[in-house]
Amino acid sequence: MPTAVITGATSGIGLEFAHQLAARGNAVVLVARTGSRLRKLATEIEAAHGVKTEVLVADLADRTDVDRVADAARTADTVVNSAGFGLRQRFLDNDLAVEEEMFEVMCRAVLAVCHAAGRGMRDRGGGRIINVSSVAGWLASGTYSAAKSWVTVFSESLSGEFAASGVSVTALCPGPVRTEFHERAGIPAGEIPARAWLGAARVVRTCLRDTDRGKVLSVPGPLYKGIVLAARWMPRRLLRRGGTAVAKARRA
Repeated sequence: MPTAVITGATSGIGLEFAHQLAARGNAVVLVARTGSRLRKLATEIEAAHGVKTEVLVADLADRTDVDRVADAARTADTVVNSAGFGLRQRFLDNDLAVEEEMFEVMCRAVLAVCHAAGRGMRDRGGGRIINVSSVAGWLASGTYSAAKSWVTVFSESLSGEFAASGVSVTALCPGPVRTEFHERAGIPAGEIPARAWLGAARVVRTCLRDTDRGKVLSVPGPLYKGIVLAARWMPRRLLRRGGTAVAKARRA
């Protein structure tokens, strides 16, 4: 039975990946910080899909915990890096420790897990890595945007490097998804137009289909495909203005 390692597995996009990969017949290694939620999810997945589950309690801001996740990823057939969080305040209004924690979780942990998973998959001649990024990575709107930009470019780079070894790498770049993410970040849902929201099930279903087809970038929904296309051609100064406008609106 193939095995999938999923970080951020107890909520949002990570939770949906856990269910959809289990439904495809993958044993799943569920990674998150809260043991009680992980154990509950493991029981639900075993009952719903009849696959083996493993729980790995880990804080991806802790480098020792990241090493344990990397060890699990080394032997996995599929790895999904989905853990992350957002910050509402401006960079200088946040404590440096909070900014560093976001960098550790959303960039360094992805780097370390991909390194371990990539080596294992290369040696076995196949596997796939999915890194959850965001359309925000094409904008210039704070450190979250910058982190997601790094994830996208990093994934594209790995895709080229791993291509000859049979390992696929996909960056999932959705717009706003109805999950706990925005509530945790202190961003009211009303700030985002209703038509702009995506459902987690659709996002993950699209991503897995794109991954099956070998796509490097998975952008769910025609609206966000259009935004990404426009951002590729738009002068950077206009993207910076747009990012600044978004940031001001969130602080208003």
